[in-house]
Amino acid sequence: MYAVVQVRGVVKTRQDIKNTLKMLRLHHINHCVLIPDTPENLGMIRKVKDYVAFGEVDATTVETLLQTRGRVIGDAPLTDEYVKSNSTYGGIADFAKALASGETKLRDMPGLKPVLRLHPPRKGYKTTKRTFPQGGALGYYGQEINTLLYKMR
Repeated sequence: MYAVVQVRGVVKTRQDIKNTLKMLRLHHINHCVLIPDTPENLGMIRKVKDYVAFGEVDATTVETLLQTRGRVIGDAPLTDEYVKSNSTYGGIADFAKALASGETKLRDMPGLKPVLRLHPPRKGYKTTKRTFPQGGALGYYGQEINTLLYKMR
């Protein structure tokens, strides 16, 4: 499972990149989506790699994100009681483990919003004009996306 965070804005951007960000449901800076690892999704991520940060996310980070930033319809926070009453999982931790392993999807939880609205990272981005290997904030992070998401919780 990939976590994709929009880092840069889309002013003066080509229309096909704007459309791809819209298909990924990334409409604002610091919004995050969790998407499965499929060739179609990977192709969309590669197209917008100069505007997003992405990488493989683990179960503990997914659990932290859902507890702190998960929202249901009506902008109410996601709780263990909501997960228990609307699914077969015992709580957010069980749902996060199944989500990270690919057993379930976000849309299997009725009423859960697919976009996580995050804070800007604590201590800020290094730079939004260079890739991660060059010392910036864009592109492929690998497992380091977990530390970025922890700073944005």
